[in-house]
Amino acid sequence: MARYFSIFLLFISFTLTAQQIKSPSEFLGYELGTEFTRHHEVVDYYEYLAEMAPDRVKLTVYGQTNERRPLLLAYVSSPENIANLESIRQEHLKDTEGTGNLSKAIVWLSYNVHGNESVSTEASMQTIYELLTNKSAYLENTVVIMDPCINPDGRDRYSNWYNQYKNTPNQVDPNSKEHHEGWWSGRSNHYMFDLNRDWAWLTQKESQQRLKVYNEWLPHVHVDFHEQGVNNPYYFAPAAEPYHEVITDFQREFQVTLGRNHAKYFDANGWFYFTKEVFDLFYPSYGDTYPVYNGAIGMTYEQGGSGRAGLGIITAIGDTLTLKDRIAHHFTTGLSTVEVSSQNATRLNEEFRKFYKNQNFKYKSYVLKGDADKLNALKSLLAKHKITYGDLSNGTYKGHHYATGSNGSMSLNNNGMVVSTNQPKGTLVQVLFEPNAKLSDSLTYDITAWSLPYAYGLDAIATTSLVTAQASQSDAKTTNIDKGSYAYLTDWNSMEDARFLAALLKEGIRVRKADRPFVIDGNSFDRGTLIITKGDNEHKSNFVDMLQSTANTFQKEITPVSTGFVDSGKDFGSSYVQMIEKPKVAVLSGEPTSTLRFGEIWHFFEQQLHYPLTVIDSEYANRVDLDEYNILVLPDGYYGNHFNEDQLSELKDWVRNGGKLIAMGGAIDAIDGEKGFGIQKKKLENDEEEDIEPKPYEDWERERIKSAITGAIFKTKVDNTNPLAYGYGQNYFTLKLGSRGYDYLKGGNAVYLEKNAKPFSGFAGSEAQKQISESLIFGTENVGRGQVIYMVDNPLFRGFWENGKLFFANALFMVE
Repeated sequence: MARYFSIFLLFISFTLTAQQIKSPSEFLGYELGTEFTRHHEVVDYYEYLAEMAPDRVKLTVYGQTNERRPLLLAYVSSPENIANLESIRQEHLKDTEGTGNLSKAIVWLSYNVHGNESVSTEASMQTIYELLTNKSAYLENTVVIMDPCINPDGRDRYSNWYNQYKNTPNQVDPNSKEHHEGWWSGRSNHYMFDLNRDWAWLTQKESQQRLKVYNEWLPHVHVDFHEQGVNNPYYFAPAAEPYHEVITDFQREFQVTLGRNHAKYFDANGWFYFTKEVFDLFYPSYGDTYPVYNGAIGMTYEQGGSGRAGLGIITAIGDTLTLKDRIAHHFTTGLSTVEVSSQNATRLNEEFRKFYKNQNFKYKSYVLKGDADKLNALKSLLAKHKITYGDLSNGTYKGHHYATGSNGSMSLNNNGMVVSTNQPKGTLVQVLFEPNAKLSDSLTYDITAWSLPYAYGLDAIATTSLVTAQASQSDAKTTNIDKGSYAYLTDWNSMEDARFLAALLKEGIRVRKADRPFVIDGNSFDRGTLIITKGDNEHKSNFVDMLQSTANTFQKEITPVSTGFVDSGKDFGSSYVQMIEKPKVAVLSGEPTSTLRFGEIWHFFEQQLHYPLTVIDSEYANRVDLDEYNILVLPDGYYGNHFNEDQLSELKDWVRNGGKLIAMGGAIDAIDGEKGFGIQKKKLENDEEEDIEPKPYEDWERERIKSAITGAIFKTKVDNTNPLAYGYGQNYFTLKLGSRGYDYLKGGNAVYLEKNAKPFSGFAGSEAQKQISESLIFGTENVGRGQVIYMVDNPLFRGFWENGKLFFANALFMVE
């Protein structure tokens, strides 16, 4: 009797607690869906729930944004599960080794990765409230992990903008200001990066902090809540083709299971939806694909709305879409996901164990060699993903040779490493390293190539046999510099070298560069070698101590020399050994630049190079005296006729007088040969012999992609005697994102595609390949005393194409 009485008291206590918990509307003081909730108010509500139901909600702060907003995770489950949360996590992770025995489903719900896709955070509050009250039965065998807002900086940017500009009451007319965000929308994070494309590359603070916790849980199911265009109905799983070939039959099947359950609820309400279209499972850095490659059922849910919808908007068919509608849809799929996961907890655990069994991939190991700094950069990324690797010091390895795109061999003497697929993260290794991911359909949502050996500029062999290695070791280098030396030399090959140089220049240390190879004291030095002389730095009383400290910070090997008289090459007083001018950099922002492309430059300077830049907005750029700067960067964008004749004339005069203009992507169109500078768009002659037949209307998309390049990797030729290419070999693998083609320059072609170039990895349409044949990638043009640097491809794309970044550093420091 006492036992039953205790259970009765527990039931009464739970019922009272559930009744006492305030709904989001009650807590916030307004009906959910009638206002946009600011981030601090969302945090307040989650903290309130954790205080009211501490036995069922565990709230943690897993990090902080660039603008100091907290990043939260709420663990929601039954009292028993919350009390045993850590043991559940550990038992679950044993499944990656095939030894676990868990009976709980782990479901992770991620909201608001795009800040102006703002409904999902609102829906998260209603969802957690419902789980704690009316749907608590789902939690008996399920742990739900909720991230209410992945991108608080972007969301508050949108919420504050909307609250500032909306009519009172809100205006549903789509022409009203409240439905038209400005240039910097709320979609991106502080550095204007798209966090939904950063899961694998981890360039952003939010991604790095989130993934650390994600890898501590590796959920069975992960949902990424999004919004799309106002006029689109709801989208949910199953996803569209192409599916990556590593995705299991169960992962495909369970997407259908979930989709059918969602459809049941949507059908009952008469809501429209679509599946199996647009949103594929291929590119590895999304919030659906990255979890899939780590064993989860990863999905994107897309509600119509985004930043245009506001609190309500009239759609193309005359309906009014409200924020309340949008909340209801995300709320429904969120609960449906937890419901289906709870019903299938046993199967989810069984299939998760199967996923982590050693996969029989074609390539068992990836052997890599190259510059130590580039290898270390790759190792740092792998460590964040909990991918193991080892060192290799010698040997010859056979297999698919990345440099040639065919079978071959590669010998190691030093600076080698190996990453193998026989590890828990083997599937992720396969996806990130495979030479050329197999496409089941060429119509894709994002880039189709990303292989890390190409991205990091490393020579590599993919072997069909397992390669064993020593445990990786990282020994810190300590540099002790002879204070009596004439000069100090160090190489120029990587971004770590660029950071070292930037740090010296910021400290006022004067540095020269070698424009010709030379030999001194029997040691050979290449173009770009940094030469720091005592004579140039007599003004610095502690010059050598500062140099030594900076060298140790950046792990730079310094070679002291006692003379400027070289064995061969050019002496240090030669005109071929020039002082590096300290850059004073301005970058254009605002219309017509792309926010994403501007953000990559901003992030590059502040978070990678650690060097100051001045941001000049296009609204007042014509009132800025450019003579205060020696470098101006024009990011990629949609320039059209942005510069009038007078502005182009002023820009050309600034360059003639010694300025350095870096034009990227679409910015080149604004200054091409017809408008002022020497670069020319490629013009193709029509093939008169080609038969032109009418194509069926339904085939227009496939016809269109013949002229498209959806993120493919091409092998280019490099003239590394050009200062823009110092530190590179004879070839560079570029990630090409479109079919824009420019003729070779009369001189200064640093990187270019040869005739009939084909992609080494990824998709490029047949017409697009013609357009880029024999075209420029990176080049320099001398104009008076200044230079124009053309970057047709983007070396800073999403911050992950590591091997391209030195080109940008060369543009800053080496080109003169």
